[in-house]
Amino acid sequence: MRIEHIAMYVSDLEAARDFFVRYFGAAAGEGYHNRATGFRSYFLSFEDGARLELMNKPTMVDSEKAPDRTGYAHIAFSVGSRAAVDELTLRLRQDGYEIVSGPRVTGDGYYESCVVAVEGNRVEVTV
Repeated sequence: MRIEHIAMYVSDLEAARDFFVRYFGAAAGEGYHNRATGFRSYFLSFEDGARLELMNKPTMVDSEKAPDRTGYAHIAFSVGSRAAVDELTLRLRQDGYEIVSGPRVTGDGYYESCVVAVEGNRVEVTV
């Protein structure tokens, strides 16, 4: 068994799509639009076969995303090496994203950083 994809609602589909394409090498599929409901989405595919669905609909509510809450906490991307973690973290910082931790070795041995990225959602960058 494997996770087929992860889905995330966003207010700005194109900005979210562009973030994952620019920083994580995602390939974006054609956008989908259900004209009857207003639902829109993009599927993003990553090099290893993982997929992320970005979704939007007119009736969405974008509540504040407290860092310590129930639900999904972050999406983690393995970039292959400590040097790649450092490089991408620096690039994200220089581009104005808030780095909330790292790069660092965590108590459980991961080398990672965490960025507040798409609409307040956290993305982890790890080896």
